[in-house]
Amino acid sequence: MPAKYAITFAASAVEDLEEIREWYRDRKVPEIADKIINQLMASIERISSFPQSGRVVPEFNLPYLREIISSPFRIVYRIDSNHIRVVMVWRSERLLKIGR
Repeated sequence: MPAKYAITFAASAVEDLEEIREWYRDRKVPEIADKIINQLMASIERISSFPQSGRVVPEFNLPYLREIISSPFRIVYRIDSNHIRVVMVWRSERLLKIGR
């Protein structure tokens, strides 16, 4: 079994997750919000063991900035020596922008 990387969340990723939860709750389907957040967190947990499994983010083409898709969301993370920092969780059809 590969060594697990420590995972932290940037403030922007925490805000993204809160906005996702809020969006579904505003539409009176909080159970869907809970299901999606749980799926996203499970995907994030998997990358702690397999950080290279995500693809390089095409908009930036930096080897340490990767993403996985947990449809319909993109989970963007940065790999440092033995640490993963989740930087954003965004709808997969949207392109990333510098200075978001």
